[in-house]
Amino acid sequence: MTTFRRALVIAALVFTGLYLLRTSPSMRDGEPAAEAESGRGSLKAGARIHHNPTSAWKSAARPVAHGGEVAAATAGTAGGVRGQQTLAGTRTLRDQLADQFPYDVASKFPNYIWQTWKTTPASGEFPEAFRPAEASWTEKHRTFVHEVVTDAGAVALVRYLYSSVPAVVEAYEALPLPILKADFFRYLILLARGGIYSDIDTAALKSAVDWLPASVGPASVGLVVGIEADPDRADWAQWYSRRIQFCQWTIQAKAGHPVLVDVVAAITRDTLSRRRAATLTAHAVASVVEFTGPAQWTDRIFDYLNDARFFEVGAAGTAAATNITWQNFTGMRQPKQVGDVVVLPITAFSPGVQQMGAGEPDDPMACVKHDFQGTWKPESERHIGEQRPELEEEVTKAKAGARTIAEDAAAITTTSKTTEQAPQKAS
Repeated sequence: MTTFRRALVIAALVFTGLYLLRTSPSMRDGEPAAEAESGRGSLKAGARIHHNPTSAWKSAARPVAHGGEVAAATAGTAGGVRGQQTLAGTRTLRDQLADQFPYDVASKFPNYIWQTWKTTPASGEFPEAFRPAEASWTEKHRTFVHEVVTDAGAVALVRYLYSSVPAVVEAYEALPLPILKADFFRYLILLARGGIYSDIDTAALKSAVDWLPASVGPASVGLVVGIEADPDRADWAQWYSRRIQFCQWTIQAKAGHPVLVDVVAAITRDTLSRRRAATLTAHAVASVVEFTGPAQWTDRIFDYLNDARFFEVGAAGTAAATNITWQNFTGMRQPKQVGDVVVLPITAFSPGVQQMGAGEPDDPMACVKHDFQGTWKPESERHIGEQRPELEEEVTKAKAGARTIAEDAAAITTTSKTTEQAPQKAS
């Protein structure tokens, strides 16, 4: 009988314990047991950052508008509380991309170098003129994986990496010009894998390990870009699309960076919208630069630097409310850091252009030399950015509408309609 009573007491205690656990406040109504899970806690070093409107990394400081030193911004908190999960079919393209390729600002820059051409350097058809430049990337980066992706390889990679976001694959395959695909592919590969993208006609002057100043910790940086153009002249709009233009022939990024998410989403939406409207043709794409090129890239960078989801925005009249514009980067001679973006001066990726304050290729600040081959462009536009007085009249006429970029590109493609042309660009 005593054993039976003990069994009853033990059973009662077990049932009481289970009841208390089920009614515990930490589990009631589905609330999280700890504040950190709700998104209210501070962002920890090395934490994985999902950039969407409900969980955004923010910078606690705005950049210094002028000056030669790095204006470093401090990482802040994860803003906002994670809301209710939405159905997959109603989630935005941007959210799908951000979830598929999460961003970790504290991670290392991936040791990848990506370039594209119609054939690999192992092929006898690879242009001899590109061999020294292509080899320089391997020579300066012995521990990196260096890939020259062919046309067919680019298509396969896009289908593989973006199989869960079919709209991106659809947009990539729908683009009517090789240059459009070449531009799009650089953003796609960096978003998915990170590392360095550089055009096939660029030469590495120093290792990417030495691109950032010693005062900047790589764990605080997710995107490194250079100034392509800083045209301090009255007729700048005849030569460039933006007063400050960031180059996209060389980009270093960590996978998932929000600027890459935004540029991929923007090009995908625009491409599919044009296709639905039956305006996605070589002749209808009036400007490659605006559609997928440096103008598109520059706009997305400025959008990011002024986005309240990622940077603290103060009340009107305060320093934190100041917009970031071209004036923050014109005339700069030293790198500047704004949040997790480092902008290098024009000498870094455009040495030797002999204008806009750029130094020579032997300048200590020079990182990459661009040969401006621009095989997809007419001759009059291949050297924009270099001091070529003999071409100014011809370029001015071209910019005035004698021939659009789309018309020239279309003329090139019509000579080989029977073969599919994919990414090839050396701008």
